[in-house]
Amino acid sequence: MRRVVITGLGVVSPLGTGVEPFWNRVKEGANGIRGITRFETGDLACRIAGEVVDRSEDPHGFDIDAFLDVKEQRRTGRFIHFAIAAAQEAINQAGIEPKTEAEKQRTGTIIATGVGGFPEMTAGTRLVDEKGPRRASPFLVPSFLANLAAGQVSIRHGLKGPIGAPVTACAASLQALGDAARLIRCGEADVMVAGGAEACIDRVSYAGFCAAKAMSSRRNDDPSHASRPFDKDRDGFIMGEGAGILILEDYEHARARGATILAELSSYATAADAHHVTASPPDGEGGLRAMRQALAGAGLTPADIGYVNAHSTSTPVGDSAEIAALNTLFEGRGKDLAVSSSKSLFGHLLGAAGAVEAVACVKALETGLLPPSRNLDNPDDAIAHFEMVPGKAVAREVSHVLTNGFGFGGVNASAVLSKV
Repeated sequence: MRRVVITGLGVVSPLGTGVEPFWNRVKEGANGIRGITRFETGDLACRIAGEVVDRSEDPHGFDIDAFLDVKEQRRTGRFIHFAIAAAQEAINQAGIEPKTEAEKQRTGTIIATGVGGFPEMTAGTRLVDEKGPRRASPFLVPSFLANLAAGQVSIRHGLKGPIGAPVTACAASLQALGDAARLIRCGEADVMVAGGAEACIDRVSYAGFCAAKAMSSRRNDDPSHASRPFDKDRDGFIMGEGAGILILEDYEHARARGATILAELSSYATAADAHHVTASPPDGEGGLRAMRQALAGAGLTPADIGYVNAHSTSTPVGDSAEIAALNTLFEGRGKDLAVSSSKSLFGHLLGAAGAVEAVACVKALETGLLPPSRNLDNPDDAIAHFEMVPGKAVAREVSHVLTNGFGFGGVNASAVLSKV
């Protein structure tokens, strides 16, 4: 089985576009949550989000004009815009430019999403209901199809290798990384452009999640303190948007072309709860199995892990299940194990969460700075014995990190990232 390394990173996030601006704000514990600006929210229980802001508001904001002309912008959904931008950054850093037919066929694309172009779907529905089917654009369906982020990136860069788009809720982009790694390990590809993209901030999606009582509703007037994973006062998640793309590559292939290796994707595993549509079992048994299998695949023990980037979204039930699983897996560990949740900074990016958080994990391995949690004022007693990294990044060299992604339907995914 071949080793899989990471040679490029790309990010679009509520904390900025580009890996360096994103990381600089992550390590400072910056806030990316604000009041929703795109639609009327007065009748919604949750009225805040981790929006990706434009360059006009933030020098490190998103500038779609740098990646697509106006015509193409209109023909593609927002989640596709994010994927194209993040993929371009990652490809540039990795220096991947397949030129020959053989190189193109050995370079693949797996970009996940939880929903795809949700705002494009709802806008298309309103248009047809109000003005009739003849007003629908021929580009409507390609603007929202879940696999079109991968498809558009593949087309733009001439990548003819394996292609896919996991759609497994909030575990989707971590599963994309795992699927891509497995294709490299088994010899079907040498390089994979992998990750996830999501742009689901919409009145309909908010109405649905609010009806399920999954979103925070207590701090609409104080957005910066609303997302509070592992805190006793958590009351639900805050939705975010963005994209994370990583270039995965066979170790020998990367060495042969003189690439800079950022980290290794040592192992990945996935497991099902087979329990409930939206809730994990209280003991987090499915997530625990995924974590154990990921460690076994890397030939590691729990004692080898120095940092866990938790899936924790700030929901009472979900956080408690993950806490139970972490306590079982890391029984006997204390402040020598750091645990934090990046979602406290920029919200829950749904299908893009795992990949964006994997970027933060790679930067942690590179820099020796462990990402913090915001709003950890009253840590849950069940997890407070670990180093919770409140406020700002903690300087600590670690060799291996574990990152989790769990989703509706009982999907659990875990990956181990390591120094090379």
